Amino acid sequence: MPVSFDIPTREQELKKRLDYPYQWGQKQNDAWDEKTDFVYHLFSFEALQKELEARFRGLPEAEALTHYGMTRWYNFWSAKAIEQIFCSHPLVHAAPSRLDRIRDFKIGEINFDHKTSIYPRGFNRDLAYGQSHPRELIEWLYTHQSQQRRKHTENRLFVMLYATNGQHWKLKAELGWLSTIIGEYLDHFDPSKLHRFRFNEGKETVADVIWAVR
Repeated sequence: MPVSFDIPTREQELKKRLDYPYQWGQKQNDAWDEKTDFVYHLFSFEALQKELEARFRGLPEAEALTHYGMTRWYNFWSAKAIEQIFCSHPLVHAAPSRLDRIRDFKIGEINFDHKTSIYPRGFNRDLAYGQSHPRELIEWLYTHQSQQRRKHTENRLFVMLYATNGQHWKLKAELGWLSTIIGEYLDHFDPSKLHRFRFNEGKETVADVIWAVR
């Protein structure tokens, strides 16, 4: 996997995924994650399609595994691009190890993981409420997201996507637009405005929401 890549090229590749339904085919779980971990090593959408066909053709769950693999590929490479966008800012330094699952980068002296999230229906509140009550939303996200491999209560920045047409997931491919939003957030980054939690006794977690609404 390349350490870095051209953001416009990555956006072009991600947008090839938009012609296919965004569905998992199965609730996300470790077993199916293991079956589709090869998506981490396939940079182009065409290579992904060929590999999915070669591996799963003829299996009873081939269609579901194909959807699962395409969705994981899309989310992973979007996340890697967004991580690179963060790390291109002069205030941000990439984590020393690319294998670190709970730290993507450091802003000043604070380590962060980042997660790009579609505004959650399960939160059962509209966008206006979420924007007015970010602390409540963050607590909900820590409680309900990342229940498999990446569950943790470390510091996190949530890039929160919301599209007025309901196609929130497609915004993960809008890397140029997201780059502007993230850059503006980092230009005005203020540690004192982060939300602070005590999810675990004796340990403070800091987090924030970066809103990406279109």
